[in-house]
Amino acid sequence: VVLDNTYKEYLFTFKDIHPSTGSFFTVGFRDGGTDYDAVKTTTSFRALHREDDNSANLAYDSDDDLVQSTSFQRLTNSLTADNDGSASGILHLFNPSSTTFVKHFISRSSGMVAGGSNYAWDELIGGYCNTTTAIDGVQFKMSSGNIDAGDICLYGIL
Repeated sequence: VVLDNTYKEYLFTFKDIHPSTGSFFTVGFRDGGTDYDAVKTTTSFRALHREDDNSANLAYDSDDDLVQSTSFQRLTNSLTADNDGSASGILHLFNPSSTTFVKHFISRSSGMVAGGSNYAWDELIGGYCNTTTAIDGVQFKMSSGNIDAGDICLYGIL
């Protein structure tokens, strides 16, 4: 997706994202170049509850943090390719065309992990692209394999 300065905020929704192989749904930001490698610093926490009620948890998730990294940011817990496993959520990107401030973003997603685990989870991510260069593109992809099914929509907010 290519962005311009039409809106001060962009809202992405992703619905029923399903991978072709077990992997994470991720996002990368482009800052004027050709790669989606804008430097990011992020934090994450997750709530989960197993279907058999054997465990529930709310915790900081250091595995999903990035520290001055050009890597793609995980937006979801690990998804399986099982037919009933998927994720949905939102990502807000604030003032991406600013050439004065860093670019903040937040994401919230929920999903169900199938296979031997069978649990529901809710993931929250917050962070920023550490650049005063405009963010002019966003790319969503799986950490491995392809997106097998799902919808991603973009809304501009004045």
